[in-house]
Amino acid sequence: MVKVGAKAPAFELESDSGDTIRLDDYEGRRIVLYFYPKDDTSGCTKEACGFRDCLPQFEKRDTVVLGVSPDGVASHRRFRDKHGLNFPLLADSDHSVAEAYGAWGKKKMYGREYEGVLRSTVIIGPDGRVERVYSKVKPGGHAEQILQEL
Repeated sequence: MVKVGAKAPAFELESDSGDTIRLDDYEGRRIVLYFYPKDDTSGCTKEACGFRDCLPQFEKRDTVVLGVSPDGVASHRRFRDKHGLNFPLLADSDHSVAEAYGAWGKKKMYGREYEGVLRSTVIIGPDGRVERVYSKVKPGGHAEQILQEL
């Protein structure tokens, strides 16, 4: 994972709306950058809906929420529309951003080992430095946890 205090790795990814989103687009604002494995799965839906429901409180704190997964733009659009998500979902198809942030690695499911997104969140401060890192995130209540700690 990236280290607290380090400069956040720059990125440029396409969003669910087709726009290109760059880290420096949000210079001067706090960013909640959360990495999730797959659109429209139970845990990822629970986590995304938590951020959706808390978004007004994040906005009051001048904080942007960005979701990142390896799914493509079309998948992100379907996920956004199905669940009324109100923040950008970014397509990291080659998982280069997840790798840069330490959110890509070995996982196990049903006895099978494979590489994939490690559910995690990085808080980036207005100065572009990492303020906080959450690893091994539990999807339920995660947005609320971050709000309490901001």
